[in-house]
Amino acid sequence: MSAPKNIFKQNLRSEKVQIGCWAGFADPYATEMLATAGFDWILLDGEHAPNDMRSILAQLQVLAGFDVSPVVRLPVGDEVLIKQALDLGAQTLLIPMVETAKDARAHVTSTRYPPVGRRGVGAALARASLYSHIPNYVTTANDEICLLLQIENKAGLAALDEILTIDGVDGIFIGPADLSADMGYPGQTDHPDVRRTIKETILKIKAAGKAAGILSTEDAYSQDCIDMGVEFTAVGVDVITYVRAVRALADKFRQT
Repeated sequence: MSAPKNIFKQNLRSEKVQIGCWAGFADPYATEMLATAGFDWILLDGEHAPNDMRSILAQLQVLAGFDVSPVVRLPVGDEVLIKQALDLGAQTLLIPMVETAKDARAHVTSTRYPPVGRRGVGAALARASLYSHIPNYVTTANDEICLLLQIENKAGLAALDEILTIDGVDGIFIGPADLSADMGYPGQTDHPDVRRTIKETILKIKAAGKAAGILSTEDAYSQDCIDMGVEFTAVGVDVITYVRAVRALADKFRQT
């Protein structure tokens, strides 16, 4: 019995476009509702949402009952946090603010068991191995780990060519909000210079044989990115979708 197959990673390899949504409520009840929508993947956000390991665990547990791939974004690329998230059963990680090839290599190493990596071998009591129910977990887990690195500033762009040569990096996620701010256009993700840089970056990622990803809450631009070759696209954020809907409802009845 081997580690579970990572469907998200398999689909990236086949270049199948996967449509996702950000989960920012940090609550399993809300995430379970989101899981009924039919997205291919759901991002559990540990960077800008109030998640900790226990709330991530609870959301992984509810998502296990749905045909959707969870992706966990950690607050920082820390070896201990990576180890904990993987032991909880996360198989796809998104690491924010990657700026150097050295950091990228360290993240690859942190996600793999020895002798190829440094992941701590504690699977016997981990949810990832179903608490020792998967006897071959340690020897098969490495192949099912999917590592996505977030490039979101000029330093990351400068290091991208080298990062794209690193084995074990499955995909690059472009962060438009941080990137636009670092380029001198805070709050202007649609600035022509930003959009041009994003397009050039997507094409570079694709040419290197890696998967490209992005988040956009603008439908037309999401489709533009898919047309450019982005394989994993988040097309919404649950928190934003919710507040827009309830504010629109309140405004409608205020006007009447």
